[in-house]
Amino acid sequence: MEKTSSTPTMKDVAKEAGVALGTVSKVVNGLPVGESYRIRVEEAISKLNYQVNSYAQGLKANRTHTVALLVPNTYLPFFATLVYHINLALLKRKYKMLLCSTDYDPGLEQEYVAMAQQNKVDGIIGLTYNPALVLDDATPFVAIDRSISARIPCVASDNFAGGQMAAEKLADLGCRNVAFLRIGSSLCNEPNKRKAGFENGCLSRGLTYEMKILNDGEPYEKFEDFLREHMQDGKLSFDGIFCVTDTLAHSVIKMLLSLGLHVPDDVQVIGFDGARHFGDQEYICSTIVQPVPEIAEMCVELLLQENRQAKPPLICLPVAYAYGGTTRE
Repeated sequence: MEKTSSTPTMKDVAKEAGVALGTVSKVVNGLPVGESYRIRVEEAISKLNYQVNSYAQGLKANRTHTVALLVPNTYLPFFATLVYHINLALLKRKYKMLLCSTDYDPGLEQEYVAMAQQNKVDGIIGLTYNPALVLDDATPFVAIDRSISARIPCVASDNFAGGQMAAEKLADLGCRNVAFLRIGSSLCNEPNKRKAGFENGCLSRGLTYEMKILNDGEPYEKFEDFLREHMQDGKLSFDGIFCVTDTLAHSVIKMLLSLGLHVPDDVQVIGFDGARHFGDQEYICSTIVQPVPEIAEMCVELLLQENRQAKPPLICLPVAYAYGGTTRE
């Protein structure tokens, strides 16, 4: 029976090319050699289909060109878009991404961090929810939406400005009595500033407002109960609603329809994130758009920056309003 050929090694390439092993190593690592030697080595590599072990090379150079990304999930539009753009930003720099989906599990977040460090990644980008997350100082880390410590840079949208923008836009569109609906983590993070920004916008424009705030895990039905409590004679007392995410806005719009209300004729709705149908089509609602491509670029740029002392503790990127059919304009 014919013997199956094994995977070719650098020694096999040297033998095929008729050169020293060191010459092959120089060619593989992009170091200068005589032109005739380089051609012979490259021809031998092609003939033998020799594959360079870039990971092993990276370990020797103390750089694997791999970055871990921690996100809660990839099914919510904002997270999915963020993953897409961070991957693009890494590929542009010839880095690969190790994706870790945590499902909001603090313990799993810590396990993924340990796994990433054991695999010698060049850094970690994390949108995390573990208040006691332990990080190794030797592994660069960039946080999204949460300031973990002064030595770890955080990249976020300008959430305060976004909340204020939503209130001012509702006022500009004729609203006078508005509601703020939120569901999210009780953890202190940048998105929590949307509430303060909205309050500030309401006060500056003389809007009457009420708030309904739930923590992660509480049922959405509580929002419907809240809306029902503010119904009288088939009309809602609010003429405008700001939802802290587009995902929540989508659910609230369905609740309003079930109550016999029309959006935006009876009540106008603004969300937050900039989520689109099928990822690249129309906005799912009128919304405050997060600059996701810029967030991704900034995260990668900060992570790969050599001088850690030059990294700012917090970078807030500007947001913008976009019409998505749930406001009257």
